[in-house]
Amino acid sequence: MNFQKKDCIAMLLAGGQGSRLMVLTENTAKPAVPFGGKYRIIDFPLSNCVNSGIDTVGILTQYQPLELNEYIGNGQPWGLNSSQGGIHVLPPYARSKKSEWYKGTANAIYQNLKFIERYDPDDVLILSGDHIYIMDYSDMLSYHKEKDASCTIAVLDVPLEEASRFGIMNTREDNSVYEFEEKPKKPKSTKASMGIYIFKWQVLKDYLIADEQNEKSDNDFGKNIIPALLNDNHKLYAYQFDGYWKDVGTIQSLWEANMDILGAEPVINLRDANNMIYARNYAMPSAYISGESNIVNSYVAEGSEIYGDVENSIISTGCTIEKGAKIKNSVIMPNAVIKENAEVQYAIVGEGVTAEEGAKIGDDKENYSAEDFGIAVVGKDKVIEKNTVIKPKEII
Repeated sequence: MNFQKKDCIAMLLAGGQGSRLMVLTENTAKPAVPFGGKYRIIDFPLSNCVNSGIDTVGILTQYQPLELNEYIGNGQPWGLNSSQGGIHVLPPYARSKKSEWYKGTANAIYQNLKFIERYDPDDVLILSGDHIYIMDYSDMLSYHKEKDASCTIAVLDVPLEEASRFGIMNTREDNSVYEFEEKPKKPKSTKASMGIYIFKWQVLKDYLIADEQNEKSDNDFGKNIIPALLNDNHKLYAYQFDGYWKDVGTIQSLWEANMDILGAEPVINLRDANNMIYARNYAMPSAYISGESNIVNSYVAEGSEIYGDVENSIISTGCTIEKGAKIKNSVIMPNAVIKENAEVQYAIVGEGVTAEEGAKIGDDKENYSAEDFGIAVVGKDKVIEKNTVIKPKEII
């Protein structure tokens, strides 16, 4: 089969275990975790690709891939079902002698060099599947070409006191990178790597092959590939991104990002017609809102039925909130049922959960000290029995 040469293709790393999301990723890859009522985390980088004119995407899966693979399907919801590119799910190769899991971010791309070679791109865009943001990659690609860079790294300014949590790019006045520091104790810069890279294809290929031959390597872009390019005096540039970006790798950050879509002027706008976020949403009727319910500053997705009170919360597709139930400052994931007089506060309730009558999940932060308070979480398909109390921070 003849493959059409591409200017740029994207490789999306979606194999992470997401262990910090605990029960939410027990049977689900992190990029497939529901978000914002009717999306999943992976919808964001996929939609960004489509909106940026990138029509060929390889998705590298590994941990608990079944649900993610089913969700992606042939890529049709994102317009990525073209015969001249489109979406491709790329699990670790099963070789004749042994099956080898992806050992690191660089090794994952290395194992798929033949896939990239099919399209012989000028540049390769490397993405992570577990961040919430809206970004036009074509602007970054234009910048990369203008600078004639071997590698361009998207960076976000972070507060100096938080910089030691990130990989930090130290740059000259023209934004060329002279040093990369992984979680520095005394950061010299606030330019945090977003884990979004554009490489010249031939440079990437050569360095991945060399990295694979180094038995001491961690096979990681941040720890190995970027430092190797710097050591060899390649041109690396930081591309400044000024929009919303959130790593939703923890329960707290996932909850915060969901809260960020609420309000008349949300921190991240998912209703921008110029930057649509596409998702695989099955046909559902409009939400039913009872005249007895009271809904304040909340998002209620299609297929839901609301008879109780909902405040400052996300109610996902196919949920039922029964009469007398109270939902406040919480995320209710798809197909959950919150029964009569149950209360949910400062919580994430997983897909398919049933909270029986009078159950209480989480509590108001006003009732707790800062160290005792946290988001309560109920994992997928769990049943919370009648009148059960689940305290803040508790994980079920």
